[in-house]
Amino acid sequence: MDILNVAIIVLVLNVPFGYWRANTKKFSRQWFLSVHIPVPIVIAFRIFAGLGWRLITFPILIGAFFLGQLLGGKLYSWSIRYTKIQGSSCIFWDMVKITDIFRQKK
Repeated sequence: MDILNVAIIVLVLNVPFGYWRANTKKFSRQWFLSVHIPVPIVIAFRIFAGLGWRLITFPILIGAFFLGQLLGGKLYSWSIRYTKIQGSSCIFWDMVKITDIFRQKK
């Protein structure tokens, strides 16, 4: 795998964790876990892809990491603001609730 594929995987992987982070108190245990659990997974992808530890890969993967966290947080804010659901910390469960709301409106 090349750096672009790994960066996309890192970004997508971090969206659910960013969603979880947005629904926690800052610097709580859950907040800490939502930020740090993906780190070993990202390192595993880096090793699996054979990227090595070249300096150029760090800003790309760190940027993808934080962009995924940011997008997850924005998705949480959007889901609370525009769908009026009682948000949980799980993006997948909230998506089920949102699709049920839209089905009932039809």
